[in-house]
Amino acid sequence: MRYDGSLKKWNAERGFGFIVADDGGQELFVHISAFPRDGQLPTVGERLSFEVEPDRDGKKRAVRVQRAGVVPAARAHAANRSFRLSRSGHDQQKTGFGSKLIVLAILVALGGYGYSKYAHYATKIRSAPQSAFEPVAPATRAEPAQLTPTGFQCDGRKYCSQMTSCTEAKAFLKNCPGMEMDGNHDGVPCEQQWCTGSFAE
Repeated sequence: MRYDGSLKKWNAERGFGFIVADDGGQELFVHISAFPRDGQLPTVGERLSFEVEPDRDGKKRAVRVQRAGVVPAARAHAANRSFRLSRSGHDQQKTGFGSKLIVLAILVALGGYGYSKYAHYATKIRSAPQSAFEPVAPATRAEPAQLTPTGFQCDGRKYCSQMTSCTEAKAFLKNCPGMEMDGNHDGVPCEQQWCTGSFAE
């Protein structure tokens, strides 16, 4: 609820004062932040309208202060917005038919372009040799693993990342040539991955 009144006291240095309502009620505290930010300083005696709210201590204070004869900014904004909406609706009616024609022309152009691409692709398919559609023979399977003279089976693995345990790494290092698992040549493979700590067997 809004009340009408006037500014009775104002302390410009501290930015607050007191408002008295026309119904002769008590003086209400008002802070500079309650006034509209229009660049005008409050002056004693000027006519105001305001709302009342309790502050943190439960005391009444004036808030959302408006100067007499001034349309609140929110109301002015709403009026301008409704005017712009009505104006834009009128303009849209005038330009609606033209925009529909433009959209229709774009759709027709896209349809024609898509049909031409399809026709070109279909022509290429018809003229392609039959061999292009024959299935490709599957790749030949890898050679079976080689058996070493000791009977150990080397299957081409030679890196620590391909092993599953320290025991397996040691067996590959001992029986298969070309291993890449013993960088310091001390006879212990995969010291960083498998043959160290809890993984060592």
